[in-house]
Amino acid sequence: MYGVKLVVSDDHSGLKAARHATMPGVPSQRCQFHTSQNAMAHAPKVPMRVEVADDIRRIYNADDRAEADRRLKDIVGRYHKTAPALASWLEENIPEASTVFAFPSAHRKRLRTENGLERLNKEIKRRTRVATLFPNEASLLRLVSPVLSEISDDWATERAYLTMEAR
Repeated sequence: MYGVKLVVSDDHSGLKAARHATMPGVPSQRCQFHTSQNAMAHAPKVPMRVEVADDIRRIYNADDRAEADRRLKDIVGRYHKTAPALASWLEENIPEASTVFAFPSAHRKRLRTENGLERLNKEIKRRTRVATLFPNEASLLRLVSPVLSEISDDWATERAYLTMEAR
């Protein structure tokens, strides 16, 4: 695929397989919000979740990749004895949500989650809800294509979701 610099998604195995098949050299950023939510399942006690969430947030808010890696190592070391399954999970999964550190800091806020894609899907759902049933693919495309075109025009002009100029 031409021009794709990063793929942001959740940890869905089908999405991973599709990305590897169609864009093998493109780096992947796991959605930080969903990764944080997934981590909560590995906290051994419910009251510990707030602490775990704060620790993960500190990793994500690091100034650069080296600092994020250092914070991850410290956190994994801290949980190694009290919550070994959590420590192992963090060590294995958090780096997938840290790819964004390879991009300029001004872009990270928009690239670290799936918010843009989720907002786009929400708008498509809002516009297609009135029809509920489409007789064929062409009828669906007649409704959805103008929506996508309008959003693309907005992003290309005044309300850009992400501009590539470094700030």
